[in-house]
Amino acid sequence: MILSDKRILEEIEKGSIIIEPFNREHLGTNSYDVHLGKHLATYKDRVLDAKLHNEIINFEIPKEGFVLQPNTLYLGVTVEYTETHGHVPFLEGKSSTGRLGIDIHATAGKGDVGFCNTWTLEISCTQPVKVYPGMPIGQLIYFVVEGEIETFYNTKSNAKYNKPTTRPVESMMWKNKF
Repeated sequence: MILSDKRILEEIEKGSIIIEPFNREHLGTNSYDVHLGKHLATYKDRVLDAKLHNEIINFEIPKEGFVLQPNTLYLGVTVEYTETHGHVPFLEGKSSTGRLGIDIHATAGKGDVGFCNTWTLEISCTQPVKVYPGMPIGQLIYFVVEGEIETFYNTKSNAKYNKPTTRPVESMMWKNKF
């Protein structure tokens, strides 16, 4: 089941969901709108290697906006820092974002129970489109978890994305053994 607006507020009150900064105006019927942070990144190399640590180049989106180009993967970050201690968070694009031809995640829309961080966005676009820092970019929805959690994400010793950040984080695939 997906949490309703009232239930999201109850969970925030209990401390099982944390959203900072929180603005009641960004609460939807069953979601919470998140916004594009001022930092973007692209990979230094055009060809990426899953076994290597692929370096990224960080830059700030100017107040007057930045034009995203097709065929380029941009890593973005949400303004909002979130913690989810009893639900499964899912990040989805807003319909308004999609109607501009912007995808905000390639495959990583689901968070883990215990995820405590900003969200790195895997942004691509179908045609050139100008984006701005602080613009609505996606929405978080929360699912009820069935059963007890054995290990929360933020307590896993091998969790690759636990370090709090306000900047996009590159793929850590290279830390896997394969």
